[in-house]
Amino acid sequence: MPRAKGSVTTRRRRKKVIAQAKGHRAGRHTLFKQANESVMHALQYAYNHRRERKRDFRRLWITRINAAAHLNDISYSKLMSGLKRAQVEIDRKLLADLAVRDARAFAALAETAKTALTG
Repeated sequence: MPRAKGSVTTRRRRKKVIAQAKGHRAGRHTLFKQANESVMHALQYAYNHRRERKRDFRRLWITRINAAAHLNDISYSKLMSGLKRAQVEIDRKLLADLAVRDARAFAALAETAKTALTG
């Protein structure tokens, strides 16, 4: 059986990795072994941070809602509980946007939550 040489395939694979390592420093963008390790780490970080971004935004929204709720004399937990009791189905993303851009609408929702808690 003849010897199979994979030089073309290997070169293509290595060139692809080197291209992905563009922007990395020192040997990490020129030497295959270092570039390969650097790219594998970079891809892993990218994968993990795509998931972390969702958590980070949720934390940001909750912080903004809490700040706006305290301006309306209600805590975050009581606001969310009151809105749930009043059957107001607004997600945290929208609530945070209202807190930042439309204080009057947020105040109205806070009042709805307060009345649902007391009544």
